[in-house]
Amino acid sequence: MTQQPVRRRRWWRILLGVPLLLICAISTAFAFLPAPEDTPIPLELQGGGARQGERATTGLQAAWPEVTAPDSQQAALGKLLFYDPILSANDDLSCASCHHPDRGFSDGLPVAQGAHGEALRRNAPSLWNVAYATSLFWDGRAATLEEQMLVPLTNADEMGANLDEMVEQLRAIPEYERRFAESFTDGVTAENVAASIAAFERTLLSQDAPFDRFAQGDFNALTPAQRRGFDVFRSAQTRCFECHSWPTFSNNTFAALGVPDTNPENPDLGQVEVVNGPDSTRAFRTPGLRNVALSAPYMHNGIFATLEEVVDFYANGGGPAFGVDIEPDEFIRGFTLTEQQTSDLVAFLYALTDEPSDLISIPESVPSGLPVVTAEENSARALVERSAAAPFEAGAAREPQTIIVRAGESIQAAVDRAMPGDTVLVEPGEYHETVYVDTAGLTIKGRVNGEERPWLDGGKVLSDGFNTTGDDFTLEGFGIRDYIGNGVLTTGAERVVYRDIIVQDAGLYGLYPVETTDVLIENTVVSGIADAGIYVGQSRGPIIVRNNVVFENVTGIEIENSTNAEVYDNHAYNNTGGILVFLLPNNPSKVGYNTRVYNNLIEDNNHPNFGAPNSTVAKVPPGTGIMIMTADNTEVFGNTIRNNQTFGVALTSLYTLYGRDTVFDLGPLPENNWIHDNTFENNGYDAQGLVKELGLDGADIMWTGEGWNNSFDEPGATVFPPVLPGRTWPDPAKRFLWRLYDVAIGMLL
Repeated sequence: MTQQPVRRRRWWRILLGVPLLLICAISTAFAFLPAPEDTPIPLELQGGGARQGERATTGLQAAWPEVTAPDSQQAALGKLLFYDPILSANDDLSCASCHHPDRGFSDGLPVAQGAHGEALRRNAPSLWNVAYATSLFWDGRAATLEEQMLVPLTNADEMGANLDEMVEQLRAIPEYERRFAESFTDGVTAENVAASIAAFERTLLSQDAPFDRFAQGDFNALTPAQRRGFDVFRSAQTRCFECHSWPTFSNNTFAALGVPDTNPENPDLGQVEVVNGPDSTRAFRTPGLRNVALSAPYMHNGIFATLEEVVDFYANGGGPAFGVDIEPDEFIRGFTLTEQQTSDLVAFLYALTDEPSDLISIPESVPSGLPVVTAEENSARALVERSAAAPFEAGAAREPQTIIVRAGESIQAAVDRAMPGDTVLVEPGEYHETVYVDTAGLTIKGRVNGEERPWLDGGKVLSDGFNTTGDDFTLEGFGIRDYIGNGVLTTGAERVVYRDIIVQDAGLYGLYPVETTDVLIENTVVSGIADAGIYVGQSRGPIIVRNNVVFENVTGIEIENSTNAEVYDNHAYNNTGGILVFLLPNNPSKVGYNTRVYNNLIEDNNHPNFGAPNSTVAKVPPGTGIMIMTADNTEVFGNTIRNNQTFGVALTSLYTLYGRDTVFDLGPLPENNWIHDNTFENNGYDAQGLVKELGLDGADIMWTGEGWNNSFDEPGATVFPPVLPGRTWPDPAKRFLWRLYDVAIGMLL
């Protein structure tokens, strides 16, 4: 009779113990199982910075990407195979049928022609400098030339080869049998056919165009029209250079432009048909522009017959103006050019032409004895021939001197006379011009007398105030206003200083060093900018941004896809967002890390967002103090952050902008960021943007939960979510909290 209660107690213990064991097991899993982390990108693949070649002195002399030189025997064999129709099912098509050397290694047709005479889906892309491509085909479906080669070789609508039969045919030809034996240990195989042709294609390098001689200091290598056209090309008005960056004139990424379909009933959706990348619907690879004058027609479907038509497409803002329902890439914003500017821009594209005679020579015969393609007339060649001026003479070396520019004179004329080490001293006054600086070692200084200084005024017509590429460049003492592109744009240079500059209403960016190395921006005042007042992008440190005042911009200061930046002692107020540290996809730099943001006053950043509707910055909610997106190892400390209506500091990832099934070309998680020891006051009192749409309250600190190893040490701050991990927390505790939030976010979404 006394044992019954004992049994009951045991059953209760079991009933209570099972859930406790489950809770313990789940907690242990939450704490100790590995959490997602981004795969580190090797330094040599990170991109960013000036990317200059050896002995370069300007950003124009960007280094060519490093690739392994092809085996010469394999390349020689590959050239024969490239021109030999024996590779095709009916012995009537060769690679050169669609990639003819006299057509810029394209075929002169809107879309390639199939084995049976039918039109295929896409334009045959040029093969010039294809060795530097990081993905192949318009949609990027192949990673290597060897992988790419097997697709048209075996496609029934193209060459249609049966690989086994093709190999037997080649083995039956003594010359091929001998050449394969000399080039490969295993002789004739389908893989070796692809490797040989890929080796030949890697020899198709075009690196000595008039532009290249200009970049090396022969400033007469371009005609006056081509120099003007290059200035249009690299302006913030057209933004051509941002996707078609030298020396390859491609950034090897994808962009959705909204190119009109030739068959609207069967639209070509591009990259998204292969991989769901960011903004991948209707996105296509950015082609290189080397020898572009020879490879008409243009775009993935050959819809535009001339370069002038391509320029018109971009000038009209891409697809929407042509009836395509798409929000194009944010770089595609439309622009207005005069007829002269359009003509000059096309003339510059002609200056990217270089056809080494040995590379475009067609073999007289091939080992199979089958007929090879014949030479073709390309009328575009006549368009690219320009009479060259005498080689540029730099002049004898001399001691550095100061060149004085007085009101009413041309700053550009003085810069054109200057030599490395000179100072161009500009007197107070108003100047209406864009100043281009390609000479290294120049200081351009405005003479400041009290409130008087030289002002560059774009009259809401000119693109940029200063557009520079020279290394060791210092600009100080200027006012810049009413440009439609940028106040100051520096591309690809090393050791750049902007100091004591006032920028007002100067377009997209106030001060804009991009793909630079070693930058100092100090004591500037920037306002009225439609993107970022101070923007340092795709750059490598040391980057120092200090003692600046930024107000009434969409973003005060932005560090994007850059490394080793120090942002301190700045005052950011009445912007939409005070300071942004971003890492975004589809850019030359794949990393953003080691930024420190400290001792700044960031207040009242509640300005309505007036960024371009299709831009990333347009998504920044009014009331943003500091926002970190996807960047790593960012430290935010010692700042006074107050009266920002949505949040003081936010830490988030690319998943705020893109679905969680998106495949990125970089690590999408923000990792190892540390927010600590800041002073917060009255932030998050009236949340805006996505925060408001989700029905959330604002806060001093907001975290969307991505990146388990981020840390927050801000006692007394208001936070969302309610508990944030600290720097001293053990890793299991951080992973446990991260998993709780990850589950909650998954349920919310």
